[in-house]
Order: sequence, then structure tokens, then C-alpha cells
Amino acid sequence: MEVNVILFIIGCIITFIGALCDLIGSLGLLRFPNFFVRIHAATVGTLGGAVYPLFGIALMTLACDFLGIARYLMAGGALVTALIIALTAPAGAHALARGSHRARIPVYPKVCDHLEEDYFIKKVYRG
Repeated sequence: MEVNVILFIIGCIITFIGALCDLIGSLGLLRFPNFFVRIHAATVGTLGGAVYPLFGIALMTLACDFLGIARYLMAGGALVTALIIALTAPAGAHALARGSHRARIPVYPKVCDHLEEDYFIKKVYRG
């Protein structure tokens, strides 16, 4: 087999894995019990459902000879976009989770909260 065919097949497989991550993330958003766990599902959907397909698209465009020099521009754009999403999505999810925890969003069912004692200590010392 040619290298281009192998790259195209690997790109299709990675894109399919990204579609599965989107499906799993959307099911998690529907089925998980509270906001904090749903943030995890949304992050899985964002990272797996956006970054993997972008890597797959980059491999598929590199395999397409008929695109000429434009294939390198498309693959580069897909890789840069995947890198930006991979760097910013976890930070955004963390900011949402921290803001909702500080706003005292209730968590049902009750779980072990290691930050609760930190909140209590800050409240006692600050008055």
C-alpha cells in the first residue's frame, strides 16, 4: 500500500474515534447527575470530539495529492486549531468548575469535597 492510502485510513479512523467521543460526551451531558460531573463530559466532548477529528483531517489532507500545496496549509491550520483547543478547553472547564464551586452550587448526591474545608478556613480567618 502507498503511504498516502495508509495516512488516509489512519485519518478516517481518528476522525471516527472523535465522533465516538462526541457521542459519549453528549450522553454524559444527559445522564450525569450534577453540574460538576457534566463539565467533565463536556470537556471529553470538546477535546475528544474536536481535537481528534482535526488531527484526522490533517492526516487526510496530507494524503490527498490532488490538493497540491494547499494540503500543507490545510493540515497546518487543522493542527494549529487542534493545539489551541487542546490548550484552552481544560482551562475553561476549570474556570467554570471553580466559579460554580465558589458560588456554592449544591452538589447532589453529596460527595467528598476537599475544597469545603479550605472555604471554611478562609471564611473564619477573613471574618
